[in-house]
Amino acid sequence: MAAMEGEHKHNDNKELEPLLVYGPPLVFQLFESNNSHKYHFLKAFSSHLPLLQFLTTQNVEPSSIRAILCNPHQKVTADVIKTLPSLSIVVTTSIGMDHIDLPECHSRGVRVVSIGAMFADDVADMAMGLLIDVLCNISAADRYVRNSVPSKLWNLPLLGSKLGGKRVGIVGLGRIGGEVAKRLEAFDCIIMYHSRNKKPLVSYPFYSNIVELASNSDVLVLCCALTEQTRHIVNKEVMLALGKEGVIVNVGRGALINENELVQCLTKGEIKGAGLDVFENEPNVSKELITMDNVVLSPHAAALTSDCFYDTCDFVSKSLEEFLYK
Repeated sequence: MAAMEGEHKHNDNKELEPLLVYGPPLVFQLFESNNSHKYHFLKAFSSHLPLLQFLTTQNVEPSSIRAILCNPHQKVTADVIKTLPSLSIVVTTSIGMDHIDLPECHSRGVRVVSIGAMFADDVADMAMGLLIDVLCNISAADRYVRNSVPSKLWNLPLLGSKLGGKRVGIVGLGRIGGEVAKRLEAFDCIIMYHSRNKKPLVSYPFYSNIVELASNSDVLVLCCALTEQTRHIVNKEVMLALGKEGVIVNVGRGALINENELVQCLTKGEIKGAGLDVFENEPNVSKELITMDNVVLSPHAAALTSDCFYDTCDFVSKSLEEFLYK
């Protein structure tokens, strides 16, 4: 009986579309439960075997796989893409795509789909939250109150500063950067930006040189994608230009900042503080950053709202269905 059930299950899997899963995406458990009747889920994230060996253990031919579902926690390399001759689509539940070998995908005609700017509002809200927290010392004050001695007068060692009127340089004025700018306008901030190209319909001052942008800013908000050109775009030179009262907020990718140089500048008081939703070596976070009261940390959670969670699941489902079942 058990043998018959196993054979039946194996036959059922043969009739389902194989879907290779890397990461896994945070929405995967929900997506799997909603789509178990459509896909044979190949959970590469749960195996340490090379891809070909893993597929052999699953009794799956590499040529049968047309789709990959992934997130930034696991890379889709050129070797992975070359191993799958029928691969046609890669869907990632992230905004950025630096974990996917895009040149290899393009050369093989593999379509890459990301959530893009679908959750720009959520990420922009997080950027504002981190900025206000750093400026007003909200998290540091919370810790201070929780650890304070009863009946002893409060004497918070850090003074906050207001956001209104601050000069804010946005690095990457795409959809997310634009939403950040819209929110900053409500605080009467002076907004300027750095991007690959000047945007003809944008009235904010444009700086082609990020060092010049930093030297004219009180705050830098990083919203751009991670590429070879933007890796460590914020280094010691940029931080020194920002100055001792400067604050950095990063809701882009961790490697946009040289994290070692950030730690050094914060330790020496060469910038005032930082709000970070992303880190250079996720999920590892510098021990120095963890101990600093002038740094606010978030676990790459800018888009992790309940609305975002279910919308992402729907997005993945529709993206795969439109491509695989059209």
